[in-house]
Amino acid sequence: MTIFGILGALPVTRGEGQGGARAQSSGAARVPGCDQIELIHPEKLGGRIRHALFDFDGTISLLRQGWQEVMVPLMVEVLMRTPEHEPQPQLEHFVRELVTVTTGQQTIFQMMRLAEEVKRRGGRPEPPGVYKKEYLRRLWQHIKERVQAVKSGTTPPAEMMVPGATKMLQALKARGVRCYLASGTDEEDVRDEARALGVIDYFDAIHGAQDDRAEDAKMVAIHAIFAEQRIQGAELVTFGDGYVEIEDTKRVGGLAVGVASDEVRRSGIDQYKRQVLIRAGADIIIPDFRASEALVELLLGKG
Repeated sequence: MTIFGILGALPVTRGEGQGGARAQSSGAARVPGCDQIELIHPEKLGGRIRHALFDFDGTISLLRQGWQEVMVPLMVEVLMRTPEHEPQPQLEHFVRELVTVTTGQQTIFQMMRLAEEVKRRGGRPEPPGVYKKEYLRRLWQHIKERVQAVKSGTTPPAEMMVPGATKMLQALKARGVRCYLASGTDEEDVRDEARALGVIDYFDAIHGAQDDRAEDAKMVAIHAIFAEQRIQGAELVTFGDGYVEIEDTKRVGGLAVGVASDEVRRSGIDQYKRQVLIRAGADIIIPDFRASEALVELLLGKG
């Protein structure tokens, strides 16, 4: 199923509780003695993991927490100006689901989709780059104080990260696993923010969006790993909180760990994310990396 094919299948409302709608029961198993690791497809375990690909925003970094609440209003605002738009509540629901299932894509792709939706509603779209520029302007206003506080030392980097992320990277590197970073965010910004959070040196390579490259950064990273390291799918594990990186990983036969992080509370599962990640094909669901020791042992065996 493509990322857009699930739009109609997702819940209409988020409801109360940690991060959203109540997830449907998957019958998933738990790791004995560790209730933070949910096994969706336990039969997929057992490969010889040698390489780990990490998404950035929402998986490691929380600097951009709330970006959806910047993108959604922008898209709604643009689409409300079209001649044939839906009633605003219906349009807001459509846009929120659209943003949810494109989480992990490069921003320019999301803006290309916005331009398509403008055209579908009888409007004359701006170039996607114009929409992206406005989105980034609004996003910077939303996050600039966080970024500046981390860079100045006012805010400890750990407070702007998914809990346990650094420990997880340290544990994987200690076991000889090569780690890579891939993001739909512009690569220059990813490097800058990874450096500010103190994690840039854990990664053997970093892939982000490029202005002159209209390719999925996640799949570019996966193809690069396969080509340079000559590996098989079972040797790759991906950690991500978005549909795109999970789907891309499953497409090449890798193991996918869905990070259903509650970015506001920094604790517990975002149930709405969990649903999306399971639908994308995640083999394991975790709320964060607090159980990094158990997770590494599950993936790599006892050291």
